Amino acid sequence: MDILETHAYDRRQRRNMSCALLLSLSPFFLASAAYLFLWAHDASPPSIIIAGFKAAPVLLLAAMVLGWNGWKSLAGVAGGLLLSAVGDFCLVWPELFIHGMGAFAAAHLLFSLAFLTARYVPRSRSSSLSVLLYIVMFGLGAAFYGYIYPFLRKAPDSELLTPGVGVYVGLLTLMANLALRTSKVVTILGSLSFLVSDSVLALQVFKVCSAMEHGHAVVMVTYYLAQMLIAMGDVLAVEDQDDFSKWKRS
Repeated sequence: MDILETHAYDRRQRRNMSCALLLSLSPFFLASAAYLFLWAHDASPPSIIIAGFKAAPVLLLAAMVLGWNGWKSLAGVAGGLLLSAVGDFCLVWPELFIHGMGAFAAAHLLFSLAFLTARYVPRSRSSSLSVLLYIVMFGLGAAFYGYIYPFLRKAPDSELLTPGVGVYVGLLTLMANLALRTSKVVTILGSLSFLVSDSVLALQVFKVCSAMEHGHAVVMVTYYLAQMLIAMGDVLAVEDQDDFSKWKRS
């Protein structure tokens, strides 16, 4: 097979994979649309039904990643998605906020571990610009925590919440930095979308600013987008690795 035939074959394979991936995401799109349409602007009291609808899209993403990458992904992105679904379920009830935050913190840890695996590691060495970007990201995370710190001290359960949020911000920033390290656009966009979602949520939950008119919808749209992009990135990372291995054997 000559080089032109190889390129044509690769293009066909990528088109086929894109179609298959889009089809795999269709249950997620339907479930997220159902939740956003039914409850994103609704002030109904917490219930198991609402919690189930809220967690369903991320559970479907976890099932998709497991279908593509197998059970080994439970120690990575699929496991992080399952823990995120637990967090979604908990956050429906305000009294379970700390439990939900703990589930999401564990999810970010699993995402971070996944981004450190061989299929995510960039093939070029980190540049001084990358190091500077990591420092800036951690600096922004520290600045954001410092900004909301006085409001955390006023919140109920502040003795547990204040250090807990600090640990959470650290893990979220670490996950975003490791996503940047992968140099994979889909994964990077997913991590940045997660930062936006959690920042807007924190500003509202801790009463740093007045409630946004469509605040919950903004949080959930950016959150679902983040999880979808991270899940897609995990599937594409395996495909990219397979392509790279094929070229090495050529």
